[in-house]
Amino acid sequence: MTDSTTRLGFDDVAAAGLADWVHIRRTLKATYRPADFAAGLAFVNRIGEAAEAANHHPDITLKWGLVAVTTSSHDVGGLTSRDLDLARAITQVAADLGIRADPLSVSEFTVALDTRDAPGTIAFWQAITGWKASDDAVQHRDQLLPELWFQDTDSDAPDRQRFHLDIEVARDQVEPRMAAAIAAGGTLVDDSHAPRFWVLADTEGNKVCLCTCEGRTP
Repeated sequence: MTDSTTRLGFDDVAAAGLADWVHIRRTLKATYRPADFAAGLAFVNRIGEAAEAANHHPDITLKWGLVAVTTSSHDVGGLTSRDLDLARAITQVAADLGIRADPLSVSEFTVALDTRDAPGTIAFWQAITGWKASDDAVQHRDQLLPELWFQDTDSDAPDRQRFHLDIEVARDQVEPRMAAAIAAGGTLVDDSHAPRFWVLADTEGNKVCLCTCEGRTP
C-alpha cells in the first residue's frame, strides 16, 4: 500500500484511471462545465466539504460556466495518494450533481527564456516582477500567472529565439494538436525528446514546445 507521503510518478497516476483529470507536471488538473454560476458555486461548496473531510485542499477557480480544480501535495512537491483520493471524491461530486468534465481543455503554459547566466538573469526578473524565485524559474507568488522558466543554452547566435512557450497537455492530446498545427502551416522541428516534448515552429519559424509529464522526474 502506498504511503500518503510517497510522491507518485507518471505510471502511478496513469494507473489510477482518473478520466476527469490531467497530469500536468506535478499536479492533477480538471475543468468542469456547470450550467451556470449558481451550479458552479454549489459544486465548489461540495468540493470544499470533500477537501475539509480529507484535510487536503485544492486550488479552485470559479467563473460562470467553469470550475477549474488543481490538486498537489505541496509538502512533498508532487502528487501523492491524497491527490488521487481527492480527485476521485471530486469526480463523484460532479457525477452526483450532473456536471460534466472537460479534460480536453486542460493545459498549462510556461514562458521559457534561453540564458547563459541563470543566476544573474533570475535575479533581474525576480526584481522586475516581484515574484518568488527558485533555482531555474520565477513564479507569481499566488501562481495566478504563467511561470517564467530559464533554460540553459550555449548558443550565442545573435538571431536565436530567446523566448518560447512550453505548452503542457495530456499525452492523448499531443497528436491531434500537432496535426492541427501542421495543417495550419507549422512544422515539426524535433521529436527526439518525445514523449517529454516535441518542438514545432509556426510559418515564420517561431518555436514552441508541446510537452507532457511522461518521462519526467516525478
